[in-house]
Amino acid sequence: MRVEEGFQQSPFIEGNAFTTDPVLPFLLKRILPADVLKDILPDLVRFGDEVVTNIRACGPRVSNPQLIQYDQWGRHINELQTSEGFRELKAIAQREGFPGIFYERTYGECSRIYGFAKATLMVGDGHMVFCPLSMTDGAARVIELVGTEGMKKHVFPRLINRDPSLAYVSGQWMTERAGGSDVSQTETVASFTSTEHTLGLQYSLNGFKWFSSATESDVALALARTGKPEDGSRGLSLFIVPFRVPLLHRPSNPRPDAVSNKIYLHRLKEKIGTHVLPTAELLLEGSEAYLVGELNQGVKSITPVLNITRVWSAVASLGGLRRCLAIATSYADVRRIQSGTRLLRETPLHVAQIVTISLTYRALVHLTFGVIRLMGKAECQLATPEEERMLRMLTPMVKAFNAERACGAMEEAMAALGGAGYMEENQIGRLIRDGLVEKIWEGTATVLSLDVVRAVRDPLVLVAFTTWAQSVMASCPDDLRVRILDALDTLRQSVDCASSAYRPPIPPLLPRHALILLGNVASSLFLLEHAIWSHKTKQDEAQTDSEVFKRWVSEGGLLTAIRDVRIIQGAATAEREAGNAAIVFGLDTTKSRAKM
Repeated sequence: MRVEEGFQQSPFIEGNAFTTDPVLPFLLKRILPADVLKDILPDLVRFGDEVVTNIRACGPRVSNPQLIQYDQWGRHINELQTSEGFRELKAIAQREGFPGIFYERTYGECSRIYGFAKATLMVGDGHMVFCPLSMTDGAARVIELVGTEGMKKHVFPRLINRDPSLAYVSGQWMTERAGGSDVSQTETVASFTSTEHTLGLQYSLNGFKWFSSATESDVALALARTGKPEDGSRGLSLFIVPFRVPLLHRPSNPRPDAVSNKIYLHRLKEKIGTHVLPTAELLLEGSEAYLVGELNQGVKSITPVLNITRVWSAVASLGGLRRCLAIATSYADVRRIQSGTRLLRETPLHVAQIVTISLTYRALVHLTFGVIRLMGKAECQLATPEEERMLRMLTPMVKAFNAERACGAMEEAMAALGGAGYMEENQIGRLIRDGLVEKIWEGTATVLSLDVVRAVRDPLVLVAFTTWAQSVMASCPDDLRVRILDALDTLRQSVDCASSAYRPPIPPLLPRHALILLGNVASSLFLLEHAIWSHKTKQDEAQTDSEVFKRWVSEGGLLTAIRDVRIIQGAATAEREAGNAAIVFGLDTTKSRAKM
């Protein structure tokens, strides 16, 4: 039998990325003013088609970057080559308004919602181009807030430009060999050159960056030591580093060569995923850089970058899951079983498997855009003090929670295709590999859980969250309350449990469990908000929205999260730590306790 003969599986076809999404169109209907939604809806529909046609067509032309360090004559040339497809996708994203939408602020506080809705649609087909663009977004925000006048005049407009031939891309160079998220042992040293450049005070940087994202960038934000080593993170300052100098050259002049600023690429990193991204180890040997913000306030100055890239990371997890879910549901529309008599979508057991993926996606969409909504208000100085406090607590949480939940759901989507899901052609494998990095970049769940703990040291942060939670639950109409009463009772208990988890003193083993509980609670509250609106306004999806809320509370992991927190709260910390060490390292618990 020839391969063309016999059974032929019909290929699945994904529809418009926006109009077929089970959540986004309805969520935007609720959270956007009617005039804004009317204005942006045609663009989202157009872009939804663009994603599954022209943008997706770039994928086969995306390949891994190559680094040519030396030419034939032994000169160090640092020639970094990215693929045609990667460059094209980045140019498309810039033309579509990333990150320009956020700073044009055509729609004020809603601009973040609009831009991130578009990003969610493209992430699954974007082949990681949003990694450098997210850092470009962060760099633009830092310059907007604390940049010099020269930076605001010459660099900021290029970072947000929609013309790829003019737009700058920014990297973020923080990580060194001594630590990842811990920058207190940063070895890169900045020396003042006594020169005042158009962009500000000029410094010379010397050091080694172990993990430099967006190595193909035009500029990068980097931390370097301006204080004493014993000062730790309090002796760091933030700098903008041109990859090539002069940065401000006439377009008609030749582009400066790749080693013009004495930045030398040591090697490209061999990663589990994100293969198309040129991530490098690099040397700074007297590289020209300009101070951003106040001296020795580098960690404070770079915080806006971290907040923005953490939200971008949450969106990356979300967008990857969106694509996997779309593949799984589209496949169920064409795959026949039982001698070809039944589609997978007509098989209750298979649909039940996809439901678990869909519930996770729905919850993460509402959680993510709840945080994005607060972010947009804060950037436009329209957030209340309570909303500012909630944003501070929810930003690290949403990044960690999305990464934890999306990866598992993407694996379920792969399994929903059976053996076909394990094939590289459908892209689920790439999405899973790339999605795994979101558990690490910008902080692991453990690191971010400690950041949430730092946030709630201000007691008003927890008060703001619990007050909001109580107001959402209290707003539920009686006729809806009757139908979701058990879920409401469970949610009320979970809010109390989350509050107790963050009341000092916080046991040292609790923060990570508390973060997962907080993610479950917050996502449930955002789902409830939507279900209440849907019910009150008599939306066609009202019944589904209330069912999603009920199931997420009872089946989405909230009960497990409550149990885990209570186990830690009820355990003797020293004994549990000793038991953990014995389980992991084979230590004798009696001896461990004796040492304590």
